[in-house]
Amino acid sequence: MKRLTRRDFIRSLTAAACVGFASEPPAKASLKVLGANNDIRLAIVGLRKKGKEHIDIFGKMPGVRIVAICDVDTEFLDFEAKQFKDRNQKVTTYIDYRRLLDDKDIDAVVIVTPDHWHALMTVWACRAGKDVYAEKPLSHNIWEGRKMVEAARKYNRIVQTGSQDRSDVGLQAAVEYIKNGNLSSIKLVRAISYNLRESIGKVNGPQPIPASVDYNLFQGPAPLVPLMRKNLHYDWHWFWDTGTGEVGNLGAHNVDESRWVIGQQSIAPRAISIGGRIGLDDDGQTPNTQITFFDYEPVPIIYEVRGLRRRKDLRADDHYRGTNFGMVVQCEHGYFRGGRGGGWAYDSSHKRLKQFPGDGGIGHQDNFIRAMRSRKVSDLRADVLEGHISAALCHIANISYRLGRKLPVEKIKEVIAGNSILEESFESCLVHIKANEIDLGKEPLTIGPPLTFEQTSEKFVGEFSDWANMFLRRNYREPFVVPERV
Repeated sequence: MKRLTRRDFIRSLTAAACVGFASEPPAKASLKVLGANNDIRLAIVGLRKKGKEHIDIFGKMPGVRIVAICDVDTEFLDFEAKQFKDRNQKVTTYIDYRRLLDDKDIDAVVIVTPDHWHALMTVWACRAGKDVYAEKPLSHNIWEGRKMVEAARKYNRIVQTGSQDRSDVGLQAAVEYIKNGNLSSIKLVRAISYNLRESIGKVNGPQPIPASVDYNLFQGPAPLVPLMRKNLHYDWHWFWDTGTGEVGNLGAHNVDESRWVIGQQSIAPRAISIGGRIGLDDDGQTPNTQITFFDYEPVPIIYEVRGLRRRKDLRADDHYRGTNFGMVVQCEHGYFRGGRGGGWAYDSSHKRLKQFPGDGGIGHQDNFIRAMRSRKVSDLRADVLEGHISAALCHIANISYRLGRKLPVEKIKEVIAGNSILEESFESCLVHIKANEIDLGKEPLTIGPPLTFEQTSEKFVGEFSDWANMFLRRNYREPFVVPERV
């Protein structure tokens, strides 16, 4: 594969791109988990689909009790409280997460909230002496992720990221198989998030807040602005104030497993993104079609988002070699195709070599509980630091996109000429867009600038760094402020 040098890559794109909590921290918490009969006592924070899943899984574990639930929407809070009552299980309910932190009968919190709340809730929990299971993406921006790591280490907390692919037995075996050289050397990893997303619609003014919702708490660190979408819940994913788009949503899994298989323990030094929100005509802000090139050496990652249909008249996800969610690891003598749920290894002629049956990562929550008992960060399969690195990749992809310019297809081709990986991915994306009968003359794609990231400072350097560094963190709304000193 032809690869551009860093200098050539940056030079080729330059021309086109130019066209916290108020209280003091508590005393250091005991490292020993305490509870009646040595039970671990959990609070589930966020009670929609994923929160329900955590209630079901943790609730069935021996030696684990869910003692509290929390949600800013009393519709969900009251519903789940009734479920506990019907099971004759005692549970305390909270609307305001800050009140939950004062509860000494809670050993750990499971955070299943919108992205913009993850960091602050984690830092506050660590200060309060509680362990944390935080759903992906770990953070809403790069700076937050580092603060979460600092808090976990300072207060000696066990902090697990919800990257359950790392607990999938099939994927674990596949990664080991690949790393042992059974397909020879890895040449490229293609991370894939092809998940059909329909339009979220358009509104012509502020929408009413559901009576059951404390909107001030829902927004938290984000600006307290009128609701400008039809659906308060879930569709927050597609707005920059609260979400991180499909890259942070599904990509937090696919990018993480791709980084895992190539053994990279640092944030990619260079990246560039191409994409757009096309074919939807709605109020969403984040791209539904996106390609990001992470320039790891010697093995790069190309990450692709496709939210459109396989073709205009077929309501189905697109796929690459039969995969719509996961990764394809291209090796010298074959490839692996799969992800959560396992997959298959193939030789270069596409003959199946070995299957890796998976379990969907159902042991991830158990891994968290076991690490809580051992008090060993090394026992975690997805420690907070792993979550930070993978989330940072997602953020860099979005930053490049947000700094980009809309250009005609031919101009984009000129800019990426010489990078065969990016060229091939872009051509494939154009075929996909054509199958959806989208006119890129009317809905042009955006190409972002190439960004260079410095590991030690965790800041952008070089061309475009002044602009890019503006996205490293956000302006927080009092009193929902992630502190400089955790």
